[in-house]
Amino acid sequence: MTRTSPDHKARTPFLSRPGVRRFLPFVLISAVALVFIFENRSDVEIRLLVPIVTMPLWGALLIAWALGMLACVFTVRRRSSRHSRQMK
Repeated sequence: MTRTSPDHKARTPFLSRPGVRRFLPFVLISAVALVFIFENRSDVEIRLLVPIVTMPLWGALLIAWALGMLACVFTVRRRSSRHSRQMK
């Protein structure tokens, strides 16, 4: 027989932890996006309001992906700080 003390906490499995469940989709989507980005190596012309810039497609996709991640970080941070203020 196994004895358990009252202060013994049951360990939760790694994949069922809330932090892992939120982080895992981010990692999977980022990995697929990065593979897609670096597979596109041709040069393209991109119009930036007035000038036309020729650059590799992977560079443009990487910039767009980084800006999307930055927007996501600011949105999540803003949402979490808004919720913490309402709880007080």
